[in-house]
Amino acid sequence: MRKQTSLHPECPDLLRLGPNRFEAALRAEAAAVREEQKSVRDSYLDLARQEDEQEDGRGVTRRRFFVGAAATTTALATSQFLTTQASFAATPTGTLIHVFLYGGADALSLFAPMNDPVLDRVRPSFTLPASTSIPLERGFGLNESFAPLQKYLDAGQLAFIPAVSDRRLDRSHFAAQDICQLGGLPAETGGMGWLTNLADKLGPGTAFRAIGIGSTLPRSLVGGGGALALNSVASLNVNGDGKYRQPTVDAIKTLFTGTNHPIEAPVRAGIDALTLATSLAQKGYTPANDVKYTGVGNAFRELAQLIKGGANVRIATVGMGGWDTHENQGTRGGYVARRFGELASGMVALFDDLGPELASNVTIMISSEFGRRVAENGGGTDHGHGGGVIVMSGKKLAGKLLGTWNGLDTLVNGDLPEMNNMFSVFGSVAQGRFGLTDAEVGQLFPRQTYTPVKIYA
Repeated sequence: MRKQTSLHPECPDLLRLGPNRFEAALRAEAAAVREEQKSVRDSYLDLARQEDEQEDGRGVTRRRFFVGAAATTTALATSQFLTTQASFAATPTGTLIHVFLYGGADALSLFAPMNDPVLDRVRPSFTLPASTSIPLERGFGLNESFAPLQKYLDAGQLAFIPAVSDRRLDRSHFAAQDICQLGGLPAETGGMGWLTNLADKLGPGTAFRAIGIGSTLPRSLVGGGGALALNSVASLNVNGDGKYRQPTVDAIKTLFTGTNHPIEAPVRAGIDALTLATSLAQKGYTPANDVKYTGVGNAFRELAQLIKGGANVRIATVGMGGWDTHENQGTRGGYVARRFGELASGMVALFDDLGPELASNVTIMISSEFGRRVAENGGGTDHGHGGGVIVMSGKKLAGKLLGTWNGLDTLVNGDLPEMNNMFSVFGSVAQGRFGLTDAEVGQLFPRQTYTPVKIYA
């Protein structure tokens, strides 16, 4: 907290500093900052470091900065933007969207070997019918719920990777989700999300370079600086009474403009982000002809608005729950098939909306914390290993079924074994999208050996 100081060298009466208490308080804060900026520069930097440590790797780059309370403006500005070092004129390098299916999605209900004797025996209710499934490669078929994506599959822009796992994963949702999103055990990663590490490798960008669609950041984006969590483009705004929003923004600019303050540039970047978001929200958004977003697709809609609006999004996350299907799973037109259909509709809407030119720079990667057991339990499937990863990219892929597949002859405690390491798959998707070296990818996942998987053609 700042030491007690005079509000103004010639005017100790707060109400005399502005037309109302709100603006007077903001002006007083600005005056105090100008007086103290030389002596507190180092303490501000130290405060930001301590806050990052105390937040247990979660950082402080949330929308907490944009508040209408004058008493907290200075402190929030400092802690927020010191960890948001950004240049708003970054060169775009493409966009990676990581969609996480919370609950442990049953990949074998989406894509699986056709007419397999093991599946016919242990999960007869959940096999994929040969008559309606979409042919892939190596004897695999794809659930008809993904039919909306047929044109992208045919164009070599949609692929599937089976039996993806990691030796650290167990059957606990929360523990597995942490490992998947951190890129290893918490003790190995220091609480840093793997996408945070990726953002650092990509270097400075706009304030939208790393965003999570939702009210909070996922674990994959914690621990560093610059990631934003937002439910919608319009939600990135100054809270409180509308008539105070622009005065608040103007006052924040005044606090750190022309003072040689260490956070002047980051604050300007944050204001630029707010300005762009406000402009996009005011214009409204109309998707391309015949494009409709529903369900989880509404998250993709926000990303389309940002990408088409020039926000230079590099990394984005979308979460989709409801995949813990112990009962009433319904691979053939039931619950899980409808969920896959909702996901497919959102994916095709995004790529159709962006159009070929913009979509060529976008890759979607979809994963879950673990797969389900190979055998059904009567009405559903229980927690297992060997999940699946889906990749959709404007950059042509190496095939429709990627990675290693050794068949179902050797299960491990009734589960698919790890045939493709999860983090090697993640790293390979990112590497091909952003042109990273093997060494750079290896640094995303501490204490692991990176083995590239051929993802792109």
